[in-house]
Amino acid sequence: MKQRILTGVLAGAGFLAVLAAGGYAFHTLALVMALIGFDELVRMSGTKRSDWPAVAGYLGVIALVWPNRGGDFVLPGDAANWLWLIMLLIMAGMVFGNNRTPIDRSAALLFGVLYIGAGFHYMAFSRWAENGFLISLLIFACIWLTDAGAYFVGSWIGKHKLIPKISPNKTVEGAVGGLVLSVFAATAFAFLAPGTVDPRWAPLIGAAIGILSQIGDLIQSAYKRHYGVKDSGRILPGHGGVLDRCDSWLIVFPFVWMFLERWL
Repeated sequence: MKQRILTGVLAGAGFLAVLAAGGYAFHTLALVMALIGFDELVRMSGTKRSDWPAVAGYLGVIALVWPNRGGDFVLPGDAANWLWLIMLLIMAGMVFGNNRTPIDRSAALLFGVLYIGAGFHYMAFSRWAENGFLISLLIFACIWLTDAGAYFVGSWIGKHKLIPKISPNKTVEGAVGGLVLSVFAATAFAFLAPGTVDPRWAPLIGAAIGILSQIGDLIQSAYKRHYGVKDSGRILPGHGGVLDRCDSWLIVFPFVWMFLERWL
């Protein structure tokens, strides 16, 4: 437990320092975390790093998250076109590698490129935005309080299992507790940091983040259960891997910038 707490404090402090610095420092951190996260997925899927579909996947993540001023995609044109090209390269590697990386693993790698690449891209994009530090801090605060609320409320009064076949320890009561704290965090930002979020829409944004954050957590639980692993990696002693710590981020940040941007 001491190791878990120490790791959490040091990693959290370092992350917040780089978030405050912003610019290329934070964007580069996002790229490094994205590559580590994709590497964790490659290893969980049983794919060798040197197999061409995996190599194509690493290149795809780099293309989506490469540090570019303003947070825009570094590749010109429609991102969907590039994702299709990455798919082609992964599938071609499946063929020319004599099916050493079969269709299910190749599909998992393509899923990883989109899931991880887009997630960290939008996390970096958030920091580049106008008022980006406070907006990023708002989103992280909602995510972290959702996680804390779900854990503590669930431990305290949780009786009804949420989705026991996916995550046996999560409860309906915990989910509601996390949602309430996320709404509280967004509403607090609206009044304590004027201009960060429209007060009229703050509760809705907090609720959306609270729901999506828990879905992101459950997605991570689902595919770890599929692969039969407890943690995605071991880079953070006591906390697992990058994907273990960033599961909610990868869902929340893209959703916020695709659907909730107008209310920030």
